[in-house]
Amino acid sequence: MSKEIPIRCFSISLFVLCNFAAGWRVLLLKRSGNMLNGQWCQIAGGIEHAETAWQTALREAREETGLQLSELYSADCCEQFYEAHRDAITVAPVFVAYVDEACEITLNHEHSEYRWVSFADAHELLTFPGQRKTLDWVKTHFTDSSPSPLLKMPSTL
Repeated sequence: MSKEIPIRCFSISLFVLCNFAAGWRVLLLKRSGNMLNGQWCQIAGGIEHAETAWQTALREAREETGLQLSELYSADCCEQFYEAHRDAITVAPVFVAYVDEACEITLNHEHSEYRWVSFADAHELLTFPGQRKTLDWVKTHFTDSSPSPLLKMPSTL
């Protein structure tokens, strides 16, 4: 009998975008205090009991950056990666948010700094190939073209 590897879905991934005068920028956060210490990443976090994935995206944005999102979309894709310590495949639904350039970022203890970067720079800063693949998807479907209104999520918890 062959062994099965479980597929787990317990977290979300959120890319926050802003259209500055210089063009589209992606918000990246520098992790602190966990196994990803010092790594640049998008907003991510665990889904809590009785919470939907889109509600998690809104909550994590508020907790990690102080942002109250009003334009949240399903990216219509998932990040996936293998976790050796769990011998499991993790799948995380991806969301995209648009914010105004006047927005203020207030980091929590999980991050030491943030940057608004071009997609090219984000490609260089992100650690994992899956993140870069998802970033390319986001660029194609959320900045190079407009997302379908059917992908828009509610904006209140």
